[in-house]
Amino acid sequence: MSKDMNIHYDSSNELSTPAVGRLSLYYRELQRLQAAGLTSTNSRDLAAMVNVSAAVVRRDLSSIQSTGRRGVGYDVAGLADHIGKVLGSGVQWKAILIGVGSLGNALLRYKGFERLGFTLAAAFDTDPAKINRNVGGTSICSLTELEPILRQTKPELAIIAVPSEQATEVAARVVALGIQGILNFAPTTLKVSSNVAVINVDLASELQQLAFRIQNR
Repeated sequence: MSKDMNIHYDSSNELSTPAVGRLSLYYRELQRLQAAGLTSTNSRDLAAMVNVSAAVVRRDLSSIQSTGRRGVGYDVAGLADHIGKVLGSGVQWKAILIGVGSLGNALLRYKGFERLGFTLAAAFDTDPAKINRNVGGTSICSLTELEPILRQTKPELAIIAVPSEQATEVAARVVALGIQGILNFAPTTLKVSSNVAVINVDLASELQQLAFRIQNR
């Protein structure tokens, strides 16, 4: 990870997890506006794009010291650059993927990671039929090679997409090798050292929550 980061917000006011999630959505939409050639936007339009209120947008942007100009709104390029710096976009991050099943294959083929500064340095699996294959430009290695490869490539992030019964052991191994953050797709909640950031994504649980919201709207 490059250390040349210039983040313009008061770090004493820690951003909440929901706020960080919304900033990521604003960043995505601002990039789309840039691609369309638009130079300005406002809190009302941004709110409509991500399905929140304009007041929430203004509060989120104010928390990172971004305020629009009355009657003009926000400069699209400037705001995108500012949010990107807050989120660490533009900084180069190395990640590894462990578990090349159906989900892992899809992640390896996804082209959006590089645009945000994420490089998949290697992928790992236990299936001999998958070893030494190249998927989406990333080589698949044997999980037995995890330690030497991580010592050589020094990634900061790990994506775990293995069965739940393997996830805890895999997480312990990557944390011991210096991984700073884990995106966990295994259907189990990982418990690791407090200095390691973890985001647990259980797709079945997300569908269950979606079904609940439909039934109770």
